[in-house]
Amino acid sequence: MKRRTANRPGRAAGLLAALVATAVTCAADVLARSRPFGPRTRDVNDLGNQYVPFHAHLWDLLHGRADGGLLVNWQSGYGSSFLPDLGTYLGSPFALLVGVFPRDGIDLAVYVITVLKTASAGAAMAVLLLSLRPGRWWAAGLLGAAYAQCGWSVAVGSYNPMWLDGLLALPLLCLVGEWTLRRRRPLLGVLVVALAWTANFYTAYMATLAAGLVLLLRLGLSGLPARRRLGTAGRAAATVALGVGLAAPLVTVVWFGTRHAYPGRTVAFRPVSTPDLLARLLPTTYSFGSPALYAGTAALLLALALPFHGAAPRRVRAGWPLLLTAVALSFQWGPTHLVWHAFATPQGSPYRQAFVLCALLVITAWHTLSYGLPGPRALGAAGALLALLTAVASRSTLMKPVSWAVLALAVAGALGGLALLRAAESRRTASGDASGPAAAGVTDGPASPSGAGPAAAGRVERPTCSSASGPETVGVADGPASPPGAWSGVRGLPDSPRPPSGARPPARRRTALAVLALALLFGGQFGEAMATSFVATRQRYGHMDDYAPWGARQRAQARAVARADGWPRYRTDPGREQTVGNDPLMVGGQGAQYYSSLTSDVLSRTLTALGGGWTSRGRSVQSLDNPVTDAIFSVGARVHSPTDPHQGYLPQVGGPLSVSREDVPPLVTVRPRSDATPFGPSPYRNQELLLGSRVYTVPRIAVHDDAGEPVPAGRVGSGNAVAAPVITADCPAGSQVQLWAPHFSGTARLADRTAFFRSARPRNRAAMEPLGTAPASGRVRILLTPDRPGSIPQGAVGCLDTARLRAAVERLKASGATRVTVSGTTVRAELPAGSKGIAVVAAPRIAGWRCAMGDGAAVPAKDHHGLIAVPLDGTSTTLTCTFHPPGLRLGTGVGAGSLLTLALLGVLAAVRRRRGTPPSSPSLTTRPRERVPGAA
Repeated sequence: MKRRTANRPGRAAGLLAALVATAVTCAADVLARSRPFGPRTRDVNDLGNQYVPFHAHLWDLLHGRADGGLLVNWQSGYGSSFLPDLGTYLGSPFALLVGVFPRDGIDLAVYVITVLKTASAGAAMAVLLLSLRPGRWWAAGLLGAAYAQCGWSVAVGSYNPMWLDGLLALPLLCLVGEWTLRRRRPLLGVLVVALAWTANFYTAYMATLAAGLVLLLRLGLSGLPARRRLGTAGRAAATVALGVGLAAPLVTVVWFGTRHAYPGRTVAFRPVSTPDLLARLLPTTYSFGSPALYAGTAALLLALALPFHGAAPRRVRAGWPLLLTAVALSFQWGPTHLVWHAFATPQGSPYRQAFVLCALLVITAWHTLSYGLPGPRALGAAGALLALLTAVASRSTLMKPVSWAVLALAVAGALGGLALLRAAESRRTASGDASGPAAAGVTDGPASPSGAGPAAAGRVERPTCSSASGPETVGVADGPASPPGAWSGVRGLPDSPRPPSGARPPARRRTALAVLALALLFGGQFGEAMATSFVATRQRYGHMDDYAPWGARQRAQARAVARADGWPRYRTDPGREQTVGNDPLMVGGQGAQYYSSLTSDVLSRTLTALGGGWTSRGRSVQSLDNPVTDAIFSVGARVHSPTDPHQGYLPQVGGPLSVSREDVPPLVTVRPRSDATPFGPSPYRNQELLLGSRVYTVPRIAVHDDAGEPVPAGRVGSGNAVAAPVITADCPAGSQVQLWAPHFSGTARLADRTAFFRSARPRNRAAMEPLGTAPASGRVRILLTPDRPGSIPQGAVGCLDTARLRAAVERLKASGATRVTVSGTTVRAELPAGSKGIAVVAAPRIAGWRCAMGDGAAVPAKDHHGLIAVPLDGTSTTLTCTFHPPGLRLGTGVGAGSLLTLALLGVLAAVRRRRGTPPSSPSLTTRPRERVPGAA
């Protein structure tokens, strides 16, 4: 009963934080008219391109509708490793909630998961605050909500929901540090670490670093002997090691996946200017490339007041602000920037760790409150620092008129609320009603007297034992209990004492002041957080691409794919005209399109060599509408759609939705020999290498400007080749004309067929496009309409002989597999008797494939121009290829070792308890509970 009663403040604070965070999130989306509360899509940038499609694929897996399993995704990239994507995007337990929503409600499912993660992070922070120091539950709830709605959460985490797991992991890992400090819950601590690293190891790594810094500071302020501090640090390190070890089966697979991923580009870190850095501490400021550090004006004021709060011990007043400053500076220095980002500068936002500083701001603010409301001197100094900070930030272009208006209201609400609380406290003290409840914490030293600034200045933090500080109360506190009257002015709340009958009128006035103060604090926090979230949402629409949510277009495509599907006899590609970067995961099929941070290097380079296009610097590969590559990859059905009307800035080309079918070879074909000729600069010749037959004529081309004059180096979109440059070439009559122009952006038209090319070096590369049939004269004249400067390479036009292609396909069918089955991670094929040469599986040769002929032993698969290849012995007629994700065996071994170690430690602890010998632990000496007037 005592434990249950002690936990009530923590539960109440967590619930309040979760409710406020949820209300702010929904209110901001209502104001922004964002789905599900309005017509505007939420699917900006990677939210629409990656997170929603991967959750859709998880839904398919949970309902048995996916092609593949946990290890292989046969729908994307012609066959990709899925476990690294699962660990990167779907490792959170919250992701499983997608299964309870309908398939066409996938956008709503991701939104609900995002809100739940945000609310849970606020609740966890509220519980942590009460574990660190005793205080009022409503204040912990308010600060927990401020953390959940920090600038990083609304500006970055809201459209990167996988990173919100780090926002939740940080307070949980800090709680693990508290348990380690108190030698409690060792098993649960290991499980929390394992869960955090499984959910998203990238942000969990950052959260672990932050929790380690918090624990080190707590140890430094505790006043414990050096031996005990070293022992605690060692236990914490062991807890993290065991937890990460339990998560190793997923973490190692993700790590190896990054090693085999397409490298993208190397980015040099450039710190933002000081005005921009300080501006991001204030509400409603937004910028993609600067750290979102906003955590609420009240929290910022309280954090700035701590160095001047006389009731707090001197070490506390110095320690937390110094940690804040050191972490902020570490964001701006190259070497420590690399440490925060696991020694690899990110290709996107360079300040993904900003939630760490938001957490430290909130924790520092809580320490200020936990020692009593700061006095006028401390609040005045904090206000002066805030004014100085704002003056420097005013030089930043991020400060808009709305920022000044919201900041003024937020400062007025925060200072007014704190001042009214202080006034209520003063009235209570003046009325003589200072005998509060029992001390929330009993320290090893004397309690702080009223106004004990100097007296407490030199005190160190002492071990304490308390039963009123929330869930975890026995351990190390930050210092002496709060001074008399610290929170006593807040009447009318459940944990306030009943006033004497003779003091009712003054009590009513104090209650009115307290209620007004809480209204200002809660209202100010709610309003500025909602405004900041609203501004971030609207600013993203202007700075990032946005995509249509699930609707009529995707439903029609999904129905067309389902009707044409013939996997694994042939693949069905959902089409070149993509809606998002992972259309196969959204609407079904088995295409080339694939966008992930872990897109394999071999897939991206192979498709690029064949004329494929991509965005995101090679990590978002696109479908390639080409008969030769369709034959190579056994694409027997292809959906054709018009340009997505949601992308209004793109030329609206293409006809109504249709499905084309082709006769293609099976998934496994036989080639007479392995061709060691490397890929060259021409995608047409590269396609012929993989096909094994010559099917193209590649004529010389001429590029003319608007006046009909030759263009040097094929440059268009600049100079005189702006409005209507032309490509001319000679093709055999009746051949299919293909145009390969990877660095051209605009439209190309041949007769009545128009194709769109989208290139923006170095981010986007345009794919090869079909332009129709060459006329009887053979003279091909392609009209270009560039929308930016670009170039047309020599050898851009390919003339495909369809008769030769059909003959090549028939040869491959005749010698190819007679039967192919695909089950999860395994491809099995039956080959004609006497097959010699090499068997080629139409899937990228990503690391992890092992193949065997007949009853032979499985060996690593060979490589045939980027595809899986297996040498044939001429006698075996069956082929089996199985995929094992790189790192899974190592991670499983590490995980098993960690689990065994944890089990042994549990058995040892149980034996000790059975013998009546408790494990050795620091003796936290406490005295009988004291009565401390007005203590928190």
